[in-house]
Amino acid sequence: MATSTLVIGSPMPAFARLPEVSGTAVDSTDLSRATALVVVFSCNHCPYVQAYEQRMNAFQRRYAERGVRLVAINANDATSYPEDSFEEMAHRAKQERFSFLYLRDEEQSVARSFGATHTPEFFLFAPDQGGVLRLRYHGRMDDNHRDPAAVSHHYLSDAVDAVLQGREVTQKETHSIGCTIKWKQ
Repeated sequence: MATSTLVIGSPMPAFARLPEVSGTAVDSTDLSRATALVVVFSCNHCPYVQAYEQRMNAFQRRYAERGVRLVAINANDATSYPEDSFEEMAHRAKQERFSFLYLRDEEQSVARSFGATHTPEFFLFAPDQGGVLRLRYHGRMDDNHRDPAAVSHHYLSDAVDAVLQGREVTQKETHSIGCTIKWKQ
């Protein structure tokens, strides 16, 4: 399925009532008060995502007090990939002690509206002067999915730090590496 990825400066696409693994439902407006918002398209089965889960937990804990939120969204076809079902998402979130929201995009409409293609794929939004969340960074978390100790470029953290300091993000885009989103037929 071809998608058109958001361009830097685009407003965050609105979405309504995505189920969260805790049993609640989340709207994009519930997230609009964040100092910065990171939306990551994620899933359970992708080894790239699995390599980043604890880094995502650490990221959320590191930035939470500064008003930054990380939200993971799983849009994969759970019929073809049952390990990505809502029930399995809830199990994985509990097992891995996710410190961030984990939402299910069953209709895949949110993934399409973002133009997401991979898991994990990170989108950083920050409010403009009028309070509209606008895309400031898109791509990968860092430059080494295999070994956190070998990371030399922390793309997402650098972008968040720039936003929090009122500076322009210098590296606005990187190429996401991971599994492709599993679209429904």
